[in-house]
Amino acid sequence: MENKFKDIENYGIIGNLETCALIGSDGSIDWMCLPYLESPSIFAAILDNKRGGHFAIQPVSKFSSFQAYIKETNILQTTFNTPFGMVTITDFMPVNLYDGTKHHRTLYRKVKCIEGHIRLELSFKPRFNYAKDVPDFKLIEGGATCSFEDNELFLNTVVPLKIKEDEITSQFNMRKDMEIWFVLQYNQQDHYSPEYPPDYGKFNEKLDALQEYWQNWTYKCHKICILEDIWHDIIARSGLVLKLLANPESGAIAAAATTSLPECTGGVRNWDYRYAWIRDSAYTIQALFHLEHVQESQDYMRWINSIIKQGTHPSDIRIMYPLHKDEAVEEQMLEYLSGYKQSSPVRIGNAAVNQKQLDIYGELINAIYDTTRYGKDISDKTWEFIKNFVDYICEVWNTKDRGIWEIRGEPLHYVHSKLMCWVAVDRGIKIAKFKKTETSCNWEETKNEIETAILEKGFNKELNSFVQSFDSGAIDATTLLIPRMGLLPYDDPRVQGTIEAVMKNLMTEKGLVYRYKNEDGLPGAEGCFLICSFWLVDSLALSGRLDEAISIFVNVLQLMSPLGLLAEEIDPKTGKLLGNFPQAFSHIGLVNSALYIGIARGRKHKGPKPQGFKHSVPYKKEKFKIKK
Repeated sequence: MENKFKDIENYGIIGNLETCALIGSDGSIDWMCLPYLESPSIFAAILDNKRGGHFAIQPVSKFSSFQAYIKETNILQTTFNTPFGMVTITDFMPVNLYDGTKHHRTLYRKVKCIEGHIRLELSFKPRFNYAKDVPDFKLIEGGATCSFEDNELFLNTVVPLKIKEDEITSQFNMRKDMEIWFVLQYNQQDHYSPEYPPDYGKFNEKLDALQEYWQNWTYKCHKICILEDIWHDIIARSGLVLKLLANPESGAIAAAATTSLPECTGGVRNWDYRYAWIRDSAYTIQALFHLEHVQESQDYMRWINSIIKQGTHPSDIRIMYPLHKDEAVEEQMLEYLSGYKQSSPVRIGNAAVNQKQLDIYGELINAIYDTTRYGKDISDKTWEFIKNFVDYICEVWNTKDRGIWEIRGEPLHYVHSKLMCWVAVDRGIKIAKFKKTETSCNWEETKNEIETAILEKGFNKELNSFVQSFDSGAIDATTLLIPRMGLLPYDDPRVQGTIEAVMKNLMTEKGLVYRYKNEDGLPGAEGCFLICSFWLVDSLALSGRLDEAISIFVNVLQLMSPLGLLAEEIDPKTGKLLGNFPQAFSHIGLVNSALYIGIARGRKHKGPKPQGFKHSVPYKKEKFKIKK
């Protein structure tokens, strides 16, 4: 069975809240790590279609296919049409909720013939440790096992299997209404043992129970929804994606489910995003809160609190963390893998973990501050950490760093980093007022110093725009966040000048926005960053420029995958998705942009109004069609 590279948008995702699997529209599982999202892969065909390993089920004859989720769930269905009949594969993983009961790490594949008669083939080709190790295969009653060291996979099915060289294969016939299950269970030393023999009679009950779980969890509109009605399903899907990337045990949310999917096909900008970044904090909490996922918002805040309590000094705080304490972050290159569509190197871990990025302190404190805006209290112990962070920022804010984009060149005085230093001090002062307590005497002075530096050195009068770094001429999309953080209001001429500069220099005709276009110390090109497009939508909406905001928003939605999933970037020439997938920050940006459009239109919403926003503007309701 030949496994060709597929476009990123031709993948769906399922998961169990510990790990995820990417399943192609051809019925092949091409990416899965076990036991956790950031653990070594067992299927990695998406990074090397010959060596990586896969678990494929598809018709022997020529076929066409399409994918869809069961409504309001993370249960994926792939339907194949052939000249002889139609068959559907339903893929799902029961979730692990850490509720005190034992759970098996299991993936179910239900194959059902809808009409006609059809012959299918199976190729089960796991490769442990990022395709470095070929397991030992063994046929057993009712299936097969494959093992390497202390890792073992059980594949259970009623279909006869055979071992062919370095994989397990089978061909089998199906007729209308016939149903066959394939059950993949993972066992690791000191973890739960698999269910054997499996009870096939209860599998549909498991499917029904999982469907009920997801449909009860997913976002529902109550009375008047702040989100545009026709965008509801798209927003709900974003919530479901965020849930898959979240770990209920730690509360952390991974930036993406994959590593090394390139920012430009054939290029070298290939990074591992299977970790939780601190800078996503406030945006994530806001998105989860407005999707009414209060528990997930609280879990995420619990993770934030665990981070700030880890270091004995503020400088000990890292920019990113693994979802599990025992997983590594240090960067390695897997030179033996070809990379997605020959995009190498393939990286695991992320060297940016050791970078100095001053903005993370502002992100942390802003996330904590936002909980007070949503009515939550802050403990005295957390307040002590906040004071230490703000005192630290007062000492180091005027030093250089690598910035939000994690530039691997020389450190600079990045305007966004200074902005977030200002946010750290500003929010520290506001939290002190909320708690009715005293602050250090130099906080107000430092806040004013940072503001003066940003306004004088970070604003280029010739360009009439804020710029990437002090005294530079580089336009950067992060400058759109200045009013959102409350430094200036949206109607300030300098803010409007910055919006115009971003649109003129970084935006494509479709409203896609590059991060920046100046040199950054790395070879090769990259696509347009989706989060930057959403920042532009936010800025336009909260400036009262709703026609432009909605036009760009709809244009971006047109470029989602058929399943409503977003990667990190989009190729502006082809409209293809680029980068790691699905990307949490892109989906968070989508949710918040829909929220801001609703707020700007004067629709009722929970929580406070956005920073820098003054009032809504009248807007005529129209129907916008999303082409899928």
